[in-house]
Amino acid sequence: MIRGLYNWTMSLAASPYALWALAAVAFIESSFFPIPPDVIMIPMIIAAPRRAFLIAGVATVASVLGGLFGYYIGAALFESVAQPILDFYGKGEYFAEFALKYNEYGAWAVLIAGVTPFPFKVITIASGATGLSLPVFFVSAVAARALRFFLVAGLLWKFGEPIRDFIERRLGLMFILFCVLLIGGFMMVGVL
Repeated sequence: MIRGLYNWTMSLAASPYALWALAAVAFIESSFFPIPPDVIMIPMIIAAPRRAFLIAGVATVASVLGGLFGYYIGAALFESVAQPILDFYGKGEYFAEFALKYNEYGAWAVLIAGVTPFPFKVITIASGATGLSLPVFFVSAVAARALRFFLVAGLLWKFGEPIRDFIERRLGLMFILFCVLLIGGFMMVGVL
């Protein structure tokens, strides 16, 4: 099933409505779709490098709007769907503890999930469910998604097809390493 979705998503990159398709995929990926917009974005930029930053901008705006929809899903459906299940199993109070901890580090969670291969939709929904401050969520989502998509666009614009393998196979790992080093650095400063 995932392979079929992937192939369908790739075919959208070659269509005359590719920018609209990219916007749709970026929007729904931030709230429930399993395939990242990079699958459409990368072939689009390779085909038209002069439009790299327009393509990254469309992906960023649509992804953040989709993230707001994911936030709404977490905020609006949590009470009616998830909370009764948690209460039934006696875990309702544990979620309250989780929400407090999540909101303490929520901006970091959104930022890290927004640039790494971690499913962004999980964080957008969790942010709404825990009541993370909407302005904090929004600013973090914009920063994370812009960093991710504009970095990919910049690499493709500068290096073209040869950098494609690095982006598809190793960029997620590099983002994860960057986040680990960043957090480690902050922890070291806090210890010193």
